Amino acid sequence: MHISTGLSAALLGAALTLSYPTTGSAQADQTWQACIGRTSAPDDRISACSTVIDAKAETGRRLAAAYCNRGHGLTEKRELDRALADLDEAVRLDPAYVCAYTNRGRVYAFKRDIQRAMADYDEAIRIDPTFALAYNNRGDAWLGRGDIERALADFNAAIRLDPALAIAYGNRGYTYYRKRDMARAIEDYTMQIKLRPDLLAYINRGNAWRDSEQLDRAAADYAEAIRLAPTDARGWRNRGMIRLYKGDNKGGLADYDKALQYDPTDVFSWNNRGQARLRLGDKAGAIADFRKALELRPDLATTRASLQQLGVTP
Repeated sequence: MHISTGLSAALLGAALTLSYPTTGSAQADQTWQACIGRTSAPDDRISACSTVIDAKAETGRRLAAAYCNRGHGLTEKRELDRALADLDEAVRLDPAYVCAYTNRGRVYAFKRDIQRAMADYDEAIRIDPTFALAYNNRGDAWLGRGDIERALADFNAAIRLDPALAIAYGNRGYTYYRKRDMARAIEDYTMQIKLRPDLLAYINRGNAWRDSEQLDRAAADYAEAIRLAPTDARGWRNRGMIRLYKGDNKGGLADYDKALQYDPTDVFSWNNRGQARLRLGDKAGAIADFRKALELRPDLATTRASLQQLGVTP
C-alpha cells in the first residue's frame, strides 16, 4: 500500500513588526490604533491606514508608518503589487525606517525575488543591528537560496536578540527539521508553541514527531491543529495519515473525508483516501479516488502503481 505524506513542513512566513511612532494627539485615536494595532484584521488595517493617509494630516515617520502598516495588510491579503507600492512610499518618506525595509523584503520574498528581499533585510540590519525580525526574515531568504547554515546563524541571532520571538523558534525548528535533527526541531517547535501556539506550529511539530516514529505524539499535535482550525484541511489529512499508519482505516477514511471537504485539490488526500477505501474492501471507491488523484497530478507514480496492482489502466 502506498500512503503518501505529501506534506513537508512549510517554513513560516515572516511576521510583521509594527511601528509605534512618536506619540501625538492622534495616538489615542481609534483609527490610528486600528492602523498600527497588532491584532487588527487585514481589511480593518487597510481601511484605517487609508483613512490616516487620505486625511493628509501626518508627515514623516508617522505617515511612513501608515504606508508600512497598510502595506502589511495588503501583503496578508496577497495583494503584493499594491503592498509593494505602499512600502516603496514608506521607504521614500523615511529612508531609515526598518519596518518599511523588513516588510518590503517580505513582499519580495512572496514574489520569489530573493535577491531584492535579501537586500532589504540587509539594509534593515544595517540601520538597526538589534532588530531581531530582520535576522529572522533574512534567515528565511537564506533558506530560499538553499544555504541552511547561514539561515541557522540568522535564526540564532534573532533568538539571541529577542528570546520571545516565537516565529524565529519555528523557523529554526524547520531548519533543524531540514537537517534531520528531529530532537532540536521538536525542542524549538515546543518553545514556539509555548510562546505563541498556532496551527502551523502544531503541524510542524507533529511532522517531526512523525518522522521520529512517535506516532501517538504526532497524532496528538495534529488533533490540536484540528481543534485550533477545524476547517483547515492540514490537520485532518496529517492525522488521517497517522491513523492509516497505525491500521485505523475507518478513522483514516473519516479524516480524509474531512480533508477533502476543506481542500478538494489535495492530490495526496485523494490517494490516501483511496488506500483507506481499498483496505476496507471498497475497491470501486478506491479506484475512483486514485483516478481523481491522477486527474490532479498525472505523474503521481504511487497512484499509478496502485491502479496497476488492481488491474486497472491508469
